[in-house]
Amino acid sequence: MKRARVAYGGAVHDAYPHQQGLQLADGRILGEADVVWLSPFEVGTIIALGLNYADHVKELSKELTVTSKDEPLVFIKGPGSVVGHNGQTRRPNGVAFMHYECELAVVIGKTAKSVKLQDALQHVAGYTVCNDYAIRDYLENWYRPNLRVKNRDGGTVLGPWFVDAEDVPDPQALELRTSVNGVVTQSGTTANMINSVAALIEYLSSFMTLSAGDVILTGTPDGVVNVNEGDVVECEIEGIGTLRNTLVGDSTFQR
Repeated sequence: MKRARVAYGGAVHDAYPHQQGLQLADGRILGEADVVWLSPFEVGTIIALGLNYADHVKELSKELTVTSKDEPLVFIKGPGSVVGHNGQTRRPNGVAFMHYECELAVVIGKTAKSVKLQDALQHVAGYTVCNDYAIRDYLENWYRPNLRVKNRDGGTVLGPWFVDAEDVPDPQALELRTSVNGVVTQSGTTANMINSVAALIEYLSSFMTLSAGDVILTGTPDGVVNVNEGDVVECEIEGIGTLRNTLVGDSTFQR
């Protein structure tokens, strides 16, 4: 089942896909543009992965010293970084290279502590799409992203739909692609992850407790390109949905 969370008429509603847009839990049918899309689940800790696709590591090989034998590159993001489908993300004036990252987002459904690989997917509630923006100008170390690069207000786009885990038989067999202004710029498959969803849950739960609502952002394939003010970016994952977002300038945020 696919479902979303939206704001409409001064309240937050559960919503479901409909041929005319979406249908609220109370039966009302609305257009996609009639609502404010929220994260499709109550977000807990955001755990993000960098360099988790072999082709993306190759893409950045001139700047990186990293191999598939290294431990996963993991960092934490705050809830203020999250924005929903059809939302706006600020592109600061003066930066040269800001790019999208289409990622499979894994939502934890029950407490996971010291979970074994073969049991890991039992702790997944479902999946959604993430567009995790980065500003490469601000990198201080090509191997370890810093806060200004990845923990930006409104820079982590989630949605539009939450898809139950039972409806995604194999999270390692999903096609991903990104379009900028209707032109496909990135394509890949979750089969190319260095660390699978199950392996990430095993690894993370070996030293921290994962709780319901925590979300793991699993990295992006190669094909990231610079995006500019006014660009409309769509990230699509097979069977999960298409997440749309618009880049805006400082003036929109009164900067």
